[in-house]
Amino acid sequence: MTSYYSKKLRNETSASIADCRKALEETNNNYAQAVEWLKKRGLEKAEKKSDRETSQGLIEAYVHNGRIGVLVELLCETDFVAKTDEFKHLAREVAMQISAMDPKDVEALLKQEYIRDSSMTIEQLIKSVIGKLGENISIKRFSRLEIGS
Repeated sequence: MTSYYSKKLRNETSASIADCRKALEETNNNYAQAVEWLKKRGLEKAEKKSDRETSQGLIEAYVHNGRIGVLVELLCETDFVAKTDEFKHLAREVAMQISAMDPKDVEALLKQEYIRDSSMTIEQLIKSVIGKLGENISIKRFSRLEIGS
């Protein structure tokens, strides 16, 4: 049964197999508690990496209904991580957030509730991905254009 839960946890959270097993061990095979344990561990990992330099990354472009355009510069530590699907997905989600919520700057963006999950902020979303990928991630800048404004 532990093997089943371990695989399910890995698929849901993208955490390492070792972390999934440890989470299940620490929570006496309680799946819901293990998910929370992994989230907490990911945030702790993110805090430890926050002072690392981010000099690689990508620029994501997003256009919503031909009326709103966003460019966002999302940075990480290595080009290897910048090429991962998880990092590219994060860049897309951040660009969509900017399109929908029109933050005034990066600091305001980080404090916004994530449009897909109001239980977390954009900063928490980024930290969760840092925990999964093992590298520091930062938003350097963004630009948002809207027809008529």
